[in-house]
Amino acid sequence: MLRLRNSILSHILSTSAASPVWPLHRHLSAAAAAVSPRPNFAVEKYLIDTCGLTRAQALKAATQISHVKCPSKPDAVLAFLAGLGLSSADVAAVVARDPKFLCASVERTLDPVVLGLNGLGISRSEVARLVSLAPDKFRSRHIVSKLQYYLPLFGSTERLLRVLNHTANLLSSSLEKVVKPNVAFLQECGLGACDIASPGCARWILSCKPQQVWAMATRAEAVGVPRGSGMFKEAMQAVAFLSEKEIAIKMEQLKNMLKWSDAEVGIAVRKAPMMLARSIDTQQRKSEFFISEVGLEPAYIARRPALLSYSLEGRIRPRYYVLKFLKVKGLVHQDRDYYSTVMISEKFFMERFICPHKQAAPHLAEDYAAACRGEMPTRFRFT
Repeated sequence: MLRLRNSILSHILSTSAASPVWPLHRHLSAAAAAVSPRPNFAVEKYLIDTCGLTRAQALKAATQISHVKCPSKPDAVLAFLAGLGLSSADVAAVVARDPKFLCASVERTLDPVVLGLNGLGISRSEVARLVSLAPDKFRSRHIVSKLQYYLPLFGSTERLLRVLNHTANLLSSSLEKVVKPNVAFLQECGLGACDIASPGCARWILSCKPQQVWAMATRAEAVGVPRGSGMFKEAMQAVAFLSEKEIAIKMEQLKNMLKWSDAEVGIAVRKAPMMLARSIDTQQRKSEFFISEVGLEPAYIARRPALLSYSLEGRIRPRYYVLKFLKVKGLVHQDRDYYSTVMISEKFFMERFICPHKQAAPHLAEDYAAACRGEMPTRFRFT
């Protein structure tokens, strides 16, 4: 009988992904009715043999569902997951992440949740992704009302799922006590729906206590970025986890490192507030390269602080070598601005500075690629 039950379940799990019928757990229930209950049900063995968990995963998961004495409810849940289109690997991942999912009632909880999400326009495949991202939240009917609020805010199910991929705790936050007050406050600060719903913002702002968000806004204003400014969201992100003392120390370090005046460091931070969140050591190496090798003036960098946001090895240094090579060979004007070569995309850089010189400098693309890997091509040595 045990072999028959496992054979039935394996067949359903292997074939249901292609089936358009969702409540496949009903097939399993009907089949299970003809099979005698399994005596001395072993949770750990079930997790390994039927759910596909590793022994280590099963040992950990079994402690959370040790009260389960028969396979009927877990079997129904596995058939439900397979009916959504989850593969065996996906099912194993869900169970490993949330073993208690196996104890959810398909009839009273999971089916009603699916029906509710369908009513919001969420497709079968999207429901399956949602289960994989947040199985513990999915086994609560509250998820339907939360998604009913979030969908208009994020604009699409796809955008919402991208955010949940990084911060599933959005589904744990209280709409009334946390999310709605934060959204209202950010709107007062001049942030639009797209700003609030962006992954970088939603990750922490929509799940932080309102008092914390208000404090972030105050600190953002204190570094010179006013509410309503296009950089206010970025400024809030930059100071989110910094105290006032830490911000003051960062400002002083930037000033000393780049030989900036108080006015210049203020200009730079207002233009690129995320520099406060970046490693000082990394920015130190960039500033030394800009000032010592490229020959940029501190005031020039202060008015173009975006320079400090790019990779020294992957963009800043290789593009400088290319520009210097082209100037030495007389292939571009001597007054060609370095900033313009750093800011453009890789595609445009190749089109403007590499491809046009294939005949005059046939090895330029090869040398540029080597420089991006951290090597120094001989042709880029000018001393």
